[in-house]
Amino acid sequence: MTFKVKLLIVGLVLGAVALGSWTARGWFEDSKDLAALKAQEALAEAVRTDMAQVVVAVDEKLQSLKANERVIDRGIIREIQQPVFRNVCVPPGGDAFRLLNQLALGAAAPAFDDQGTGHAADTD
Repeated sequence: MTFKVKLLIVGLVLGAVALGSWTARGWFEDSKDLAALKAQEALAEAVRTDMAQVVVAVDEKLQSLKANERVIDRGIIREIQQPVFRNVCVPPGGDAFRLLNQLALGAAAPAFDDQGTGHAADTD
């Protein structure tokens, strides 16, 4: 055999090995992806099963609460409203009347002393 034929055979063998290893690597990656996908599907099925159990438990609890709800709804709630504001006349000579007039005119309200006497403090 000549050198060119040997070189061609070696090239073909190397090409076949490279193509075979490329294909095997693809199969390996696909099998890893398939294993991950199966694991995700198994986890999703486990979550669905757990959620179904929770739904059944909540549904049973809600069924038991409906009877109590009817009893609660039969009660009557009464509210008694008392007026907060009353029509009260302010005597025209009092401090309250002067304060309301000053506020209506936009003047500043006088500062009261801390003793609680109700008299305006002397501010000079």
